[in-house]
Amino acid sequence: MKAVFLDYDTVSNGDLDESALRAAVDDLALCELDDAKTAERIRGVEIVLLNKVALSRTQLKGASDLKLVAVAATGTNNIDVAAARDLGIAVCNVRGYCTSSVVQHVWGLILSLTRHVSDYARLVSNGSWTQHETHTVLSQPIRELDGRIFGVVGWGELGSGAARIAEAFGMRVVIANRRGASPRPDRMELERLLAVADIVSLHCPLNDSTRGLIGARELALMKSDALLINTARGALVDGHALKAALKAHRLGGAGLDVLAHEPPPSDDPLLDPDIPNLILTPHVAWAAREARQRCLDEVAANIRDFRGGGRRSRVV
Repeated sequence: MKAVFLDYDTVSNGDLDESALRAAVDDLALCELDDAKTAERIRGVEIVLLNKVALSRTQLKGASDLKLVAVAATGTNNIDVAAARDLGIAVCNVRGYCTSSVVQHVWGLILSLTRHVSDYARLVSNGSWTQHETHTVLSQPIRELDGRIFGVVGWGELGSGAARIAEAFGMRVVIANRRGASPRPDRMELERLLAVADIVSLHCPLNDSTRGLIGARELALMKSDALLINTARGALVDGHALKAALKAHRLGGAGLDVLAHEPPPSDDPLLDPDIPNLILTPHVAWAAREARQRCLDEVAANIRDFRGGGRRSRVV
């Protein structure tokens, strides 16, 4: 089977072993991201591999030989899944490959915000520490995590992984009921979770019921010193509302690895450099080399299974 990886450069910079992937297909082209060439590249191939590239109904209809879209990620919101189903094109994803990497990033953001690591490092590098030691060591509030409440929105592989670390820090974990699902006695409604949690960490998928999940109303429910962490999907959070809350000091801080549009336009509200207590990273929580290698190997396994008539990790 002939295959093309549309944006291999978003997964590897030459540091991964491609042998399992190449063995899974007969002919593999590894391409750099170029949206303008997508329609041309998928024409005449049977398997498309991708990470971030979007595939529309029109593009899928134009790829008459296409049999499988193998996503090198968990989220499939960049694929018109309904169109793939209508056209008889299989779609598979990869799950659980980056748990350790994402959980580390979640806690890197939390610890940076609660310890003000970058602020204190700057006081050393700019000479402030040597000049005013007494004022310097207390210039930013440092918080302990022990005894505080860690709220998880999205209780899957990643949410439960982040929660295990919270418990190791002595925090109490609370879990939000899934929107639209029957309430569970061991969980709480989102509004209640937002009101009691000291840290709220988002780990839910992006869909019609979760888009804009955290807006001005939800942020107003949170404690004024609470932290919001989002390593899931940017559109879960209203960027304008978050900016306003942070600038008005109605929220203690936020750590984000994702934005609503990536790469973001220059007018994205969260790119404002004057927003206090905001740490923004460019969607790299998943990107440890070990996680990326695991992802590639899982994609290869999905393709092998598909070719053998299986339904491993199938979304469609």
